[in-house]
Amino acid sequence: MFTLPTHATAPFCPSEVVGSVSVAQSDPVWKKVLRFAGPGLLISIGYMDPGNWATAISAGSTFGYSLLFVVVLSSVSAMLLQSISLRLGIATGKDLASLCSAQYSRRTSLLMWGFAEISIIACDIAEVLGCALAFKLILGVTLPVGIGITALDTVLVLGLKGAGFRKIEAIVLALIATISSCLLAELVLLQPCWDCAAQGLLPTMQTLENIDGLYLAIGILGATVMPHNLYLHSSVVLTRKIGDSDAGRSAAIRFANIDTIVSLSFALLINAAILIMAAAAFHGKTVVTELDDAYHLLDPVSGSAFAGLLFGIGLLASGQSSTFTGTIAGQVILDGFLKKKIPCWQRRMATRALALIPAWIGVAVWGEHSVGRLLILSQVVLSLQLPFVMYPMIKMASSERLMGRFQTSPIVQSIAWFLFFIISAANLWLILHTFDVM
Repeated sequence: MFTLPTHATAPFCPSEVVGSVSVAQSDPVWKKVLRFAGPGLLISIGYMDPGNWATAISAGSTFGYSLLFVVVLSSVSAMLLQSISLRLGIATGKDLASLCSAQYSRRTSLLMWGFAEISIIACDIAEVLGCALAFKLILGVTLPVGIGITALDTVLVLGLKGAGFRKIEAIVLALIATISSCLLAELVLLQPCWDCAAQGLLPTMQTLENIDGLYLAIGILGATVMPHNLYLHSSVVLTRKIGDSDAGRSAAIRFANIDTIVSLSFALLINAAILIMAAAAFHGKTVVTELDDAYHLLDPVSGSAFAGLLFGIGLLASGQSSTFTGTIAGQVILDGFLKKKIPCWQRRMATRALALIPAWIGVAVWGEHSVGRLLILSQVVLSLQLPFVMYPMIKMASSERLMGRFQTSPIVQSIAWFLFFIISAANLWLILHTFDVM
């Protein structure tokens, strides 16, 4: 018999961010869709963070629209992996971290927890650098000062004490709307070649034969799927009360998949828009590898003094929005692997403190004009962790003993394992090549 675990109403920051959404079987379809909407938004934030901006801008400025198909294929792969994560959570009533803790030895669980924490810190470093650069561009402060300002975002988390899950989702939706509005305005100003963009959606090996093109393609892939998002998604779907019948679970999986596909489609459009913006503004004119170069060059290219400001605001919203998901994912992982709960603001302070130090060191060693380089390095660190999450997730979701009739189909299993080997090989190449050129 399927029952929701006692912590399902608040799988993250249990004492501070609480609440769940009840979904009755008798509700009309449209109401079920709306009530299930939300968890996918939290997940989608990880697919549009500053690391994605760095890779997409570099790809667009260097190769124009030709790598758009990589953005699409990476996003579709992410949709599949996130659908497996949510299926695992709904079918078992437990999140992926808790399942890993129960399935593996204490030593293995601690190792997996360590890798998951590293991925959260690496992601937070990208958020620190992205927000710091945005503060530098908008406020005119130095990059080290901008990094210091990012430490204040713990105040935002403190302000969420006692907030409901729906309020968190609303805040994230507002930040996504800000990013989307800024990018839409950029595209209106730049007037890209939409026929060229359509051609870029068609897979071609010509660009990938170039070593730099292959490097950027793998960078896009490595920046797309966030390891901690797979842990997070299996937990946040439990905030939807669905009953304990097979029919209820089946309906929950179906509506959660709709939420995921729609939300990640927004992330796909945003990442595609960033690459199209870079292609329209810079391709054939100059190669942009640093985000601050993009900011300064957008105004003269677009003919509007607002283009750079819009870029900075969008970048700030991108980095700040990931603050919420990183904190929530950290709570899910800590509770799942170690069975420990700490206040949200303490979790946020610890993660941000561990991210500030390497960010300051990186800027001190490589200079203020190195954010793009540091962002790509953070994606390399993230890519190291991904196979350690994918393997247990795919294996458990394929288990009839654990999943019953909700185990993934043979086709989905085959595609998932194929992605596991492709992503592992691609990330290994990215890591070796990155450290070779650094």
